[in-house]
Amino acid sequence: MGILLSEHKSFLIKRITAEEPFTDIKDELLHLADDSFQLFNTVESKKFNHQSFPFSVVKGENQCEIKADYFVGIDWLGNTGRTIYVEPKINAGLSQYFQHCLSEEENSNGAPEEFENKEKVGTREINYLKILLEIMALPQTARFSKDIIQIDWSAKPITIDQKNDRLTPFLIVQFLQHLKTIVRKGLKKSYYKVQENLNSKVKGKVLVGQHTEKNVFKNRLTSTFCEFQVFGENHLENRFLKKVLEFVISYIGNNPLLFSSNLVSIKHIFNYCRPAFEHIGTEIDEHQLKSIKKNPFFNEYGEAIRIGQLILKRFSYTITKTTQKKVETPPFWIDMPRLFELYFYYQLVKANPGDEHYIHYQFSTYGNYLDILISKPGFEMVIDTKYKLKYTKSHIHKDIRQVSGYSRLRKVINEMKSKNANWDEDKIMDCLIIYPHLAQPDETDQNTSPSMIYDFSIENIKKQLEKKDNCIAAYHKVFKLGINLPVS
Repeated sequence: MGILLSEHKSFLIKRITAEEPFTDIKDELLHLADDSFQLFNTVESKKFNHQSFPFSVVKGENQCEIKADYFVGIDWLGNTGRTIYVEPKINAGLSQYFQHCLSEEENSNGAPEEFENKEKVGTREINYLKILLEIMALPQTARFSKDIIQIDWSAKPITIDQKNDRLTPFLIVQFLQHLKTIVRKGLKKSYYKVQENLNSKVKGKVLVGQHTEKNVFKNRLTSTFCEFQVFGENHLENRFLKKVLEFVISYIGNNPLLFSSNLVSIKHIFNYCRPAFEHIGTEIDEHQLKSIKKNPFFNEYGEAIRIGQLILKRFSYTITKTTQKKVETPPFWIDMPRLFELYFYYQLVKANPGDEHYIHYQFSTYGNYLDILISKPGFEMVIDTKYKLKYTKSHIHKDIRQVSGYSRLRKVINEMKSKNANWDEDKIMDCLIIYPHLAQPDETDQNTSPSMIYDFSIENIKKQLEKKDNCIAAYHKVFKLGINLPVS
Protein backbone atom coordinates (compact mmCIF):
# COMPACT_ATOMS: atom_id res chain seq x y z
CA MET A 1 0.00 0.00 0.00
CA GLY A 2 1.38 3.41 -0.96
CA ILE A 3 1.40 6.83 0.66
CA LEU A 4 0.24 9.60 -1.70
CA LEU A 5 1.52 13.13 -1.08
CA SER A 6 1.88 16.39 -2.95
CA GLU A 7 4.97 18.59 -2.82
CA HIS A 8 6.03 19.81 0.62
CA LYS A 9 3.32 17.87 2.46
CA SER A 10 3.69 15.61 5.50
CA PHE A 11 2.28 12.22 6.43
CA LEU A 12 2.09 11.03 10.02
CA ILE A 13 2.32 7.37 11.10
CA LYS A 14 1.32 6.56 14.67
CA ARG A 15 1.68 3.42 16.77
CA ILE A 16 -1.43 1.99 18.43
CA THR A 17 -1.76 -0.68 21.09
CA ALA A 18 -3.51 -3.99 20.56
CA GLU A 19 -6.56 -2.71 22.49
CA GLU A 20 -7.00 0.37 20.28
CA PRO A 21 -9.09 0.14 17.09
CA PHE A 22 -7.09 -0.27 13.87
CA THR A 23 -7.50 2.28 11.12
CA ASP A 24 -5.68 2.59 7.83
CA ILE A 25 -4.66 5.59 5.70
CA LYS A 26 -7.01 8.52 6.23
CA ASP A 27 -6.49 12.29 6.02
CA GLU A 28 -2.70 12.03 5.87
CA LEU A 29 -2.60 9.88 9.00
CA LEU A 30 -1.91 6.18 9.37
CA HIS A 31 -2.36 4.13 12.56
CA LEU A 32 -0.37 0.89 12.77
CA ALA A 33 -0.06 -1.92 15.26
CA ASP A 34 3.29 -2.28 17.04
CA ASP A 35 4.71 -4.98 14.73
CA SER A 36 3.95 -3.00 11.59
CA PHE A 37 5.13 0.25 13.15
CA GLN A 38 8.54 -1.28 13.99
CA LEU A 39 9.22 -1.73 10.27
CA PHE A 40 9.45 2.04 9.91
CA ASN A 41 12.63 2.01 12.00
CA THR A 42 14.42 1.01 8.77
CA VAL A 43 13.15 4.05 6.86
CA GLU A 44 15.73 6.77 6.32
CA SER A 45 15.65 10.14 4.60
CA LYS A 46 16.25 9.74 0.86
CA LYS A 47 19.24 11.59 -0.60
CA PHE A 48 19.09 13.19 -4.03
CA ASN A 49 22.49 14.88 -3.87
CA HIS A 50 24.81 16.14 -1.14
CA GLN A 51 22.33 18.81 0.00
CA SER A 52 18.83 17.78 -1.11
CA PHE A 53 16.33 15.15 0.06
CA PRO A 54 13.20 14.14 -1.90
CA PHE A 55 11.67 13.18 1.42
CA SER A 56 12.83 13.19 5.01
CA VAL A 57 11.89 11.03 7.99
CA VAL A 58 11.40 12.39 11.50
CA LYS A 59 11.10 9.61 14.07
CA GLY A 60 9.51 9.88 17.50
CA GLU A 61 8.76 7.42 20.28
CA ASN A 62 5.30 6.49 19.02
CA GLN A 63 5.16 8.21 15.67
CA CYS A 64 7.04 8.63 12.41
CA GLU A 65 6.56 11.64 10.13
CA ILE A 66 7.29 11.44 6.39
CA LYS A 67 7.94 14.90 4.95
CA ALA A 68 7.93 15.43 1.18
CA ASP A 69 10.15 18.18 -0.18
CA TYR A 70 9.87 19.89 -3.58
CA PHE A 71 10.53 16.69 -5.54
CA VAL A 72 8.20 14.56 -7.64
CA GLY A 73 8.52 10.78 -7.89
CA ILE A 74 8.00 7.39 -6.30
CA ASP A 75 10.15 5.25 -4.02
CA TRP A 76 10.14 2.45 -1.47
CA LEU A 77 9.90 3.31 2.23
CA GLY A 78 12.73 1.14 3.51
CA ASN A 79 11.72 -2.48 4.08
CA THR A 80 8.13 -1.68 5.04
CA GLY A 81 6.73 -2.89 1.73
CA ARG A 82 5.03 0.50 1.35
CA THR A 83 5.82 3.20 -1.20
CA ILE A 84 5.75 6.99 -1.22
CA TYR A 85 4.37 8.74 -4.29
CA VAL A 86 4.73 12.54 -4.53
CA GLU A 87 2.65 14.37 -7.13
CA PRO A 88 3.65 17.68 -8.82
CA LYS A 89 0.97 19.61 -6.95
CA ILE A 90 1.24 22.80 -4.92
CA ASN A 91 -1.44 24.13 -2.59
CA ALA A 92 -3.26 26.71 -4.71
CA GLY A 93 -5.25 27.81 -1.69
CA LEU A 94 -2.07 28.94 0.00
CA SER A 95 -1.05 30.90 -3.08
CA GLN A 96 -4.47 32.57 -3.31
CA TYR A 97 -4.37 33.40 0.37
CA PHE A 98 -0.96 35.06 0.12
CA GLN A 99 -2.02 36.97 -3.00
CA HIS A 100 -5.16 38.20 -1.24
CA CYS A 101 -3.11 39.47 1.70
CA LEU A 102 -1.08 41.63 -0.65
CA SER A 103 -4.10 43.59 -1.88
CA GLU A 104 -6.35 43.74 1.18
CA GLU A 105 -5.65 44.09 4.89
CA GLU A 106 -7.17 41.50 7.17
CA ASN A 107 -10.09 42.82 9.22
CA SER A 108 -10.19 42.69 12.99
CA ASN A 109 -11.99 39.35 12.91
CA GLY A 110 -9.21 37.69 10.91
CA ALA A 111 -9.08 36.66 7.26
CA PRO A 112 -12.22 36.88 5.07
CA GLU A 113 -14.46 33.84 5.18
CA GLU A 114 -13.49 32.50 1.75
CA PHE A 115 -9.83 32.38 2.86
CA GLU A 116 -10.26 31.15 6.42
CA ASN A 117 -9.44 27.57 5.53
CA LYS A 118 -6.80 28.01 2.83
CA GLU A 119 -5.93 24.32 2.93
CA LYS A 120 -9.38 23.42 1.53
CA VAL A 121 -9.18 25.60 -1.58
CA GLY A 122 -7.43 22.77 -3.35
CA THR A 123 -4.22 22.10 -5.19
CA ARG A 124 -2.97 22.77 -8.69
CA GLU A 125 -0.78 20.42 -10.60
CA ILE A 126 2.34 21.98 -12.04
CA ASN A 127 2.56 21.20 -15.76
CA TYR A 128 6.14 19.99 -15.52
CA LEU A 129 6.04 18.51 -19.03
CA LYS A 130 5.29 21.93 -20.54
CA ILE A 131 8.18 23.42 -18.54
CA LEU A 132 10.46 20.63 -19.73
CA LEU A 133 9.34 21.06 -23.35
CA GLU A 134 10.36 24.71 -23.25
CA ILE A 135 13.66 24.06 -21.47
CA MET A 136 14.60 21.35 -23.96
CA ALA A 137 13.74 23.59 -26.92
CA LEU A 138 16.89 25.71 -26.40
CA PRO A 139 20.35 24.08 -26.64
CA GLN A 140 21.65 26.52 -24.00
CA THR A 141 19.21 25.19 -21.40
CA ALA A 142 18.78 21.62 -22.69
CA ARG A 143 22.39 20.74 -21.90
CA PHE A 144 21.74 21.32 -18.19
CA SER A 145 18.72 18.99 -18.02
CA LYS A 146 20.67 15.78 -17.44
CA ASP A 147 20.71 16.03 -13.64
CA ILE A 148 17.05 17.00 -13.18
CA ILE A 149 15.99 13.37 -12.76
CA GLN A 150 17.48 10.56 -10.68
CA ILE A 151 16.51 6.92 -11.40
CA ASP A 152 17.40 3.99 -9.14
CA TRP A 153 17.66 1.06 -11.56
CA SER A 154 19.18 -1.18 -8.87
CA ALA A 155 16.06 -1.08 -6.68
CA LYS A 156 13.07 -3.40 -6.98
CA PRO A 157 10.53 -2.05 -9.51
CA ILE A 158 7.24 -0.65 -8.23
CA THR A 159 3.96 -1.66 -9.88
CA ILE A 160 1.68 1.28 -10.67
CA ASP A 161 -1.24 2.10 -12.96
CA GLN A 162 -0.15 3.36 -16.37
CA LYS A 163 -2.14 6.56 -15.75
CA ASN A 164 0.15 7.37 -12.79
CA ASP A 165 3.34 7.00 -14.80
CA ARG A 166 5.39 10.19 -14.42
CA LEU A 167 8.78 8.83 -15.45
CA THR A 168 8.10 7.76 -19.04
CA PRO A 169 6.48 11.02 -20.23
CA PHE A 170 9.41 12.94 -18.74
CA LEU A 171 11.99 10.79 -20.57
CA ILE A 172 9.98 10.95 -23.80
CA VAL A 173 9.90 14.76 -23.79
CA GLN A 174 13.66 14.89 -23.21
CA PHE A 175 14.30 12.37 -25.99
CA LEU A 176 12.02 14.03 -28.55
CA GLN A 177 13.53 17.47 -28.04
CA HIS A 178 17.05 16.07 -28.47
CA LEU A 179 15.87 14.21 -31.56
CA LYS A 180 14.34 17.39 -32.99
CA THR A 181 17.68 19.14 -32.62
CA ILE A 182 19.41 16.27 -34.43
CA VAL A 183 16.91 16.29 -37.30
CA ARG A 184 17.06 20.07 -37.64
CA LYS A 185 20.85 19.88 -37.88
CA GLY A 186 20.73 16.88 -40.23
CA LEU A 187 21.29 13.18 -39.51
CA LYS A 188 24.90 12.21 -39.15
CA LYS A 189 26.46 10.11 -41.89
CA SER A 190 29.01 7.45 -41.09
CA TYR A 191 30.59 4.22 -42.36
CA TYR A 192 28.71 1.07 -41.44
CA LYS A 193 29.02 -2.60 -42.40
CA VAL A 194 26.62 -4.27 -44.82
CA GLN A 195 26.30 -7.97 -45.60
CA GLU A 196 24.90 -8.75 -49.04
CA ASN A 197 24.77 -11.57 -51.57
CA LEU A 198 26.33 -9.97 -54.68
CA ASN A 199 25.86 -11.22 -58.21
CA SER A 200 28.94 -11.59 -60.48
CA LYS A 201 31.19 -9.39 -58.30
CA VAL A 202 33.12 -9.31 -55.06
CA LYS A 203 33.16 -6.35 -52.66
CA GLY A 204 34.93 -6.04 -49.30
CA LYS A 205 35.59 -9.47 -47.85
CA VAL A 206 33.96 -12.81 -48.62
CA LEU A 207 32.19 -14.45 -45.67
CA VAL A 208 33.12 -18.03 -46.44
CA GLY A 209 30.68 -19.74 -44.10
CA GLN A 210 27.63 -17.82 -45.26
CA HIS A 211 28.78 -17.99 -48.91
CA THR A 212 29.08 -21.78 -48.73
CA GLU A 213 25.65 -22.12 -47.11
CA LYS A 214 23.76 -19.71 -49.33
CA ASN A 215 25.54 -20.16 -52.68
CA VAL A 216 27.84 -23.21 -52.99
CA PHE A 217 25.37 -25.72 -51.55
CA LYS A 218 22.59 -24.23 -53.73
CA ASN A 219 24.71 -24.19 -56.89
CA ARG A 220 24.59 -20.38 -57.23
CA LEU A 221 28.03 -20.16 -58.83
CA THR A 222 27.78 -16.50 -59.88
CA SER A 223 26.83 -15.18 -56.42
CA THR A 224 29.22 -14.23 -53.61
CA PHE A 225 28.20 -13.38 -50.03
CA CYS A 226 30.29 -10.36 -48.94
CA GLU A 227 30.66 -7.88 -46.14
CA PHE A 228 31.67 -4.32 -47.01
CA GLN A 229 31.42 -0.76 -45.69
CA VAL A 230 28.96 1.87 -46.88
CA PHE A 231 28.95 5.60 -46.11
CA GLY A 232 25.47 6.90 -45.32
CA GLU A 233 22.78 7.57 -42.70
CA ASN A 234 21.65 3.99 -42.06
CA HIS A 235 24.28 3.35 -39.39
CA LEU A 236 23.94 1.99 -35.86
CA GLU A 237 23.20 5.25 -34.04
CA ASN A 238 20.43 6.35 -36.39
CA ARG A 239 18.89 2.86 -36.36
CA PHE A 240 18.86 2.95 -32.58
CA LEU A 241 17.18 6.37 -32.51
CA LYS A 242 14.51 5.14 -34.93
CA LYS A 243 13.83 2.10 -32.76
CA VAL A 244 13.33 4.33 -29.72
CA LEU A 245 11.12 6.65 -31.77
CA GLU A 246 8.85 3.69 -32.60
CA PHE A 247 8.51 2.93 -28.86
CA VAL A 248 7.77 6.59 -28.17
CA ILE A 249 5.08 6.85 -30.85
CA SER A 250 3.44 3.63 -29.63
CA TYR A 251 3.43 4.87 -26.02
CA ILE A 252 1.98 8.29 -26.90
CA GLY A 253 -0.70 6.69 -29.09
CA ASN A 254 -1.80 4.36 -26.29
CA ASN A 255 -1.56 6.88 -23.44
CA PRO A 256 -2.50 10.33 -24.79
CA LEU A 257 -4.07 11.48 -21.52
CA LEU A 258 -0.69 11.36 -19.76
CA PHE A 259 0.44 14.28 -21.92
CA SER A 260 -2.78 16.31 -21.45
CA SER A 261 -2.48 19.81 -22.93
CA ASN A 262 1.05 19.09 -24.21
CA LEU A 263 -0.11 16.39 -26.64
CA VAL A 264 -0.37 18.69 -29.67
CA SER A 265 3.17 20.03 -29.16
CA ILE A 266 4.57 16.54 -28.67
CA LYS A 267 2.83 15.16 -31.76
CA HIS A 268 4.21 18.08 -33.75
CA ILE A 269 7.74 17.12 -32.68
CA PHE A 270 7.55 13.43 -33.62
CA ASN A 271 5.76 14.27 -36.88
CA TYR A 272 8.64 16.62 -37.62
CA CYS A 273 11.23 13.92 -36.84
CA ARG A 274 9.62 10.84 -38.39
CA PRO A 275 10.20 11.66 -42.11
CA ALA A 276 13.96 11.96 -41.52
CA PHE A 277 14.07 8.29 -40.43
CA GLU A 278 11.89 6.92 -43.22
CA HIS A 279 14.77 5.07 -44.92
CA ILE A 280 16.53 4.08 -41.68
CA GLY A 281 16.28 0.48 -40.41
CA THR A 282 15.72 -0.69 -36.85
CA GLU A 283 18.11 -3.67 -36.67
CA ILE A 284 20.52 -2.96 -33.82
CA ASP A 285 22.94 -4.70 -31.52
CA GLU A 286 22.81 -3.04 -28.10
CA HIS A 287 26.36 -4.12 -27.23
CA GLN A 288 27.78 -2.15 -30.16
CA LEU A 289 26.44 1.11 -28.70
CA LYS A 290 29.08 0.96 -25.96
CA SER A 291 31.86 1.32 -28.54
CA ILE A 292 30.41 4.43 -30.20
CA LYS A 293 32.86 7.33 -30.27
CA LYS A 294 31.52 10.83 -29.66
CA ASN A 295 31.76 13.33 -32.48
CA PRO A 296 32.13 16.97 -31.30
CA PHE A 297 30.08 18.12 -34.29
CA PHE A 298 27.15 15.93 -33.20
CA ASN A 299 27.04 16.30 -29.41
CA GLU A 300 23.26 15.82 -29.39
CA TYR A 301 23.66 12.14 -30.28
CA GLY A 302 25.30 11.25 -26.97
CA GLU A 303 22.47 12.51 -24.77
CA ALA A 304 19.73 11.26 -27.14
CA ILE A 305 21.21 7.75 -27.08
CA ARG A 306 21.57 7.84 -23.28
CA ILE A 307 17.92 8.79 -22.79
CA GLY A 308 16.85 6.33 -25.52
CA GLN A 309 18.55 3.52 -23.63
CA LEU A 310 16.60 4.50 -20.49
CA ILE A 311 13.33 4.39 -22.42
CA LEU A 312 14.03 0.93 -23.89
CA LYS A 313 15.19 -0.30 -20.49
CA ARG A 314 11.98 1.10 -19.02
CA PHE A 315 9.99 -1.26 -21.30
CA SER A 316 12.47 -4.16 -21.17
CA TYR A 317 13.01 -3.69 -24.93
CA THR A 318 9.48 -5.03 -25.54
CA ILE A 319 7.19 -2.66 -27.46
CA THR A 320 4.00 -4.46 -26.35
CA LYS A 321 4.61 -3.15 -22.82
CA THR A 322 3.75 0.35 -24.04
CA THR A 323 0.08 -0.74 -24.14
CA GLN A 324 -0.17 -2.28 -20.66
CA LYS A 325 -2.46 -0.78 -18.02
CA LYS A 326 -0.24 -1.91 -15.15
CA VAL A 327 3.45 -1.10 -15.44
CA GLU A 328 6.58 -1.51 -13.37
CA THR A 329 8.63 1.59 -12.74
CA PRO A 330 12.00 1.98 -11.03
CA PRO A 331 12.10 4.42 -8.10
CA PHE A 332 12.82 7.92 -9.40
CA TRP A 333 12.79 11.58 -8.37
CA ILE A 334 12.40 14.77 -10.41
CA ASP A 335 14.09 17.87 -8.97
CA MET A 336 11.37 20.54 -9.26
CA PRO A 337 13.48 23.44 -7.85
CA ARG A 338 16.13 22.74 -10.52
CA LEU A 339 13.41 22.56 -13.17
CA PHE A 340 12.10 25.95 -12.00
CA GLU A 341 15.62 27.37 -12.06
CA LEU A 342 16.17 26.23 -15.65
CA TYR A 343 12.73 27.54 -16.64
CA PHE A 344 13.68 31.05 -15.54
CA TYR A 345 17.08 30.75 -17.24
CA TYR A 346 15.26 29.70 -20.43
CA GLN A 347 13.06 32.81 -20.20
CA LEU A 348 16.16 34.99 -19.75
CA VAL A 349 18.04 33.52 -22.71
CA LYS A 350 14.98 33.71 -24.97
CA ALA A 351 14.23 37.34 -24.05
CA ASN A 352 17.84 38.55 -24.37
CA PRO A 353 19.25 37.12 -27.63
CA GLY A 354 21.97 39.76 -27.91
CA ASP A 355 23.07 39.69 -24.29
CA GLU A 356 23.73 36.00 -23.67
CA HIS A 357 27.39 36.65 -22.84
CA TYR A 358 26.22 38.80 -19.93
CA ILE A 359 24.06 36.01 -18.46
CA HIS A 360 26.11 33.52 -16.42
CA TYR A 361 24.27 30.38 -15.32
CA GLN A 362 25.66 28.44 -12.36
CA PHE A 363 28.57 30.87 -11.98
CA SER A 364 30.99 28.96 -9.74
CA THR A 365 33.54 30.22 -7.26
CA TYR A 366 35.14 28.54 -4.23
CA GLY A 367 32.50 25.82 -4.04
CA ASN A 368 29.62 28.29 -4.41
CA TYR A 369 27.27 28.14 -7.38
CA LEU A 370 25.19 31.21 -8.15
CA ASP A 371 21.98 30.45 -9.98
CA ILE A 372 22.37 33.39 -12.35
CA LEU A 373 24.75 36.34 -12.52
CA ILE A 374 24.02 39.35 -14.76
CA SER A 375 27.16 41.30 -15.68
CA LYS A 376 25.73 43.72 -18.28
CA PRO A 377 27.06 47.24 -17.53
CA GLY A 378 24.40 49.24 -15.71
CA PHE A 379 22.27 46.15 -14.99
CA GLU A 380 24.54 44.12 -12.69
CA MET A 381 22.71 41.78 -10.31
CA VAL A 382 22.82 38.40 -8.58
CA ILE A 383 19.68 36.29 -9.11
CA ASP A 384 18.65 33.30 -7.00
CA THR A 385 15.58 31.18 -7.82
CA LYS A 386 13.51 29.87 -4.92
CA TYR A 387 10.75 27.35 -5.60
CA LYS A 388 8.75 28.58 -2.57
CA LEU A 389 5.29 30.17 -2.46
CA LYS A 390 6.07 31.97 0.79
CA TYR A 391 7.70 34.80 -1.15
CA THR A 392 4.26 35.81 -2.46
CA LYS A 393 3.62 37.40 0.94
CA SER A 394 6.80 37.16 2.99
CA HIS A 395 10.48 36.24 2.72
CA ILE A 396 13.05 33.88 4.24
CA HIS A 397 16.04 35.44 5.96
CA LYS A 398 18.32 32.47 5.29
CA ASP A 399 17.78 32.79 1.53
CA ILE A 400 18.50 36.52 1.61
CA ARG A 401 21.73 36.01 3.54
CA GLN A 402 22.73 33.46 0.91
CA VAL A 403 22.13 35.69 -2.11
CA SER A 404 23.72 38.67 -0.34
CA GLY A 405 26.82 36.59 0.36
CA TYR A 406 27.08 35.70 -3.32
CA SER A 407 27.22 39.38 -4.26
CA ARG A 408 30.25 39.86 -1.99
CA LEU A 409 32.38 37.14 -3.57
CA ARG A 410 35.64 38.47 -4.97
CA LYS A 411 35.28 36.46 -8.19
CA VAL A 412 31.85 38.03 -8.77
CA ILE A 413 33.28 41.51 -8.29
CA ASN A 414 36.12 40.72 -10.71
CA GLU A 415 33.59 39.51 -13.30
CA MET A 416 31.73 42.82 -13.01
CA LYS A 417 34.95 44.77 -13.50
CA SER A 418 35.91 42.67 -16.53
CA LYS A 419 32.67 43.69 -18.27
CA ASN A 420 32.63 47.28 -17.01
CA ALA A 421 35.93 49.08 -16.38
CA ASN A 422 34.07 51.80 -14.45
CA TRP A 423 32.46 49.36 -12.02
CA ASP A 424 32.94 50.50 -8.41
CA GLU A 425 33.80 47.43 -6.36
CA ASP A 426 32.51 49.17 -3.22
CA LYS A 427 29.06 49.49 -4.78
CA ILE A 428 26.30 47.33 -3.30
CA MET A 429 25.03 45.02 -6.02
CA ASP A 430 21.34 44.31 -6.62
CA CYS A 431 20.18 40.94 -5.27
CA LEU A 432 17.02 39.41 -6.76
CA ILE A 433 14.99 36.39 -5.67
CA ILE A 434 12.72 34.78 -8.28
CA TYR A 435 9.78 32.76 -6.93
CA PRO A 436 6.78 30.94 -8.51
CA HIS A 437 3.23 32.21 -8.96
CA LEU A 438 0.31 29.90 -9.62
CA ALA A 439 -2.05 32.63 -10.83
CA GLN A 440 -2.80 32.33 -14.53
CA PRO A 441 -3.19 35.16 -17.09
CA ASP A 442 -7.01 35.02 -16.90
CA GLU A 443 -6.87 35.46 -13.12
CA THR A 444 -4.41 38.34 -12.88
CA ASP A 445 -2.52 40.72 -15.09
CA GLN A 446 0.50 42.94 -14.93
CA ASN A 447 -1.50 45.88 -13.61
CA THR A 448 -3.10 44.07 -10.67
CA SER A 449 0.03 42.08 -9.75
CA PRO A 450 3.06 44.40 -9.95
CA SER A 451 5.22 41.76 -8.28
CA MET A 452 4.86 39.45 -11.30
CA ILE A 453 7.04 39.66 -14.40
CA TYR A 454 6.05 38.82 -17.97
CA ASP A 455 8.83 40.50 -19.96
CA PHE A 456 12.15 38.84 -19.10
CA SER A 457 14.49 41.28 -20.82
CA ILE A 458 17.29 42.47 -18.56
CA GLU A 459 16.15 46.08 -19.01
CA ASN A 460 12.59 45.27 -17.88
CA ILE A 461 13.78 43.22 -14.89
CA LYS A 462 15.88 46.19 -13.77
CA LYS A 463 12.86 48.45 -14.24
CA GLN A 464 10.67 46.20 -12.10
CA LEU A 465 13.09 46.54 -9.19
CA GLU A 466 12.14 50.21 -8.91
CA LYS A 467 8.60 49.27 -7.85
CA LYS A 468 7.93 49.34 -4.13
CA ASP A 469 6.05 46.02 -4.13
CA ASN A 470 9.16 44.23 -5.37
CA CYS A 471 11.44 45.49 -2.60
CA ILE A 472 12.08 43.46 0.52
CA ALA A 473 11.72 46.32 3.00
CA ALA A 474 13.92 44.90 5.73
CA TYR A 475 16.95 44.78 3.43
CA HIS A 476 18.81 47.25 1.23
CA LYS A 477 18.88 46.47 -2.52
CA VAL A 478 17.29 43.02 -2.11
CA PHE A 479 14.27 42.42 -4.35
CA LYS A 480 11.83 39.68 -5.32
CA LEU A 481 9.85 38.94 -8.48
CA GLY A 482 7.29 36.23 -9.21
CA ILE A 483 6.84 34.37 -12.48
CA ASN A 484 3.90 32.29 -13.67
CA LEU A 485 4.25 28.54 -13.80
CA PRO A 486 2.06 26.58 -16.23
CA VAL A 487 -0.50 24.44 -14.43
CA SER A 488 -2.76 21.63 -15.61
